[in-house]
Amino acid sequence: MKKSKSIYTKDVVLVMAASFFFMFSVMFVTPLINGFALDLGASTIFAGVITGMMSIISMFLRPVAGNLTDRFSKYQLSFIGGILIFIGVGGYCFSPSGAWLLIFRLINGVGFVLATVCMATWLSMLVPRANVGQAMGFYGLMNALAMAVAPAMSINLYKVIGYRWSLAIAALAALLMVIMIQFVGDKGQPQQKQADQRQRKFKIIQRDSIPVGILIMLFAFPYFITQADIVMYATYRHLNISVGSFFIIYAIALLIIRTVLKKDFDTVRFGRWFWISIVAMIVFLIAATYMFNDWIMGLAALALAVGYGVIYSVLQSTALLLAPMEEQGLATATFYLGMDIAMAFGPMLGGVLAAKIPHSLFYLVLLIEIPFMIIVYLIYHKRLNGAIDHH
Repeated sequence: MKKSKSIYTKDVVLVMAASFFFMFSVMFVTPLINGFALDLGASTIFAGVITGMMSIISMFLRPVAGNLTDRFSKYQLSFIGGILIFIGVGGYCFSPSGAWLLIFRLINGVGFVLATVCMATWLSMLVPRANVGQAMGFYGLMNALAMAVAPAMSINLYKVIGYRWSLAIAALAALLMVIMIQFVGDKGQPQQKQADQRQRKFKIIQRDSIPVGILIMLFAFPYFITQADIVMYATYRHLNISVGSFFIIYAIALLIIRTVLKKDFDTVRFGRWFWISIVAMIVFLIAATYMFNDWIMGLAALALAVGYGVIYSVLQSTALLLAPMEEQGLATATFYLGMDIAMAFGPMLGGVLAAKIPHSLFYLVLLIEIPFMIIVYLIYHKRLNGAIDHH
């Protein structure tokens, strides 16, 4: 009866809670930073640079974070990441100008990269190898909850208490993350011996996880374009929908899906998840095109929860299962690198599409991605489907 032992040890719960708080901190700031920069007198272009700086820094620092994660204790690096997020967000509260905001944004970005790669890898090491899918599903859920709750809170709060006090709440969340990880017993020491560490070369990506990086990039584009542009899209098309509920419905759907399917993430092969997500993504893009009422908007949010939310966790655990134990950090970094590319360029692509094509075709054009996803899957399907056998 050993099998039924719960994977939710004290350490696992603490790391999951800590990951919620650091993600909450980052996502709470996201909708405010642009307006705050303008408020401090920055030009619209400079405000855009300040906002986007985090994604750009992420892309360049992911491989560094991945290599560090495989060489040092996950606790040390998460602690440094948390402190940097705290300094960055705390610094926003006292920034006198846009230039200072940019400096603190850089510090916040470095902390964010370290924390995301470390916490996911740390969590994957705290559970048995056979339960990595379930653990990543819940890690993703913590992130998704933070992504749904934090922006909604910050948008409503800053109107009441102003930018600086709102940002202080985000700083407090980062501090809570730093406090929580102090109580984790297993510090996540690196897997290999000192002698091996000296010989190891710096790697930019984990080779076995490349298809995962490509696929998460393709699946994440529609998600980040929606995150950036759905409000504008609804306005331009005069859609009679309560657009503010879109990501709330998305988060609730994701919560239910990941809770119901938690065991399946470790037993069902990659291919089945892939085809379900492809169909859901097509449904999302078509529903988003015809979002004339709240019911269709709800369907779109639900389809996105399946099309992006499910494959997100599956890809994250697949990256870890494909990579050798001593390159788990690098595998996580490779997964996030794909996501960073979509996070940085998705909103830019959305802006170009909004300017160049009729608004009614905004989402239909994104269907062009589907064949590319299928091609990548067909090339790598043996490797991806075999990942589950690695443990």
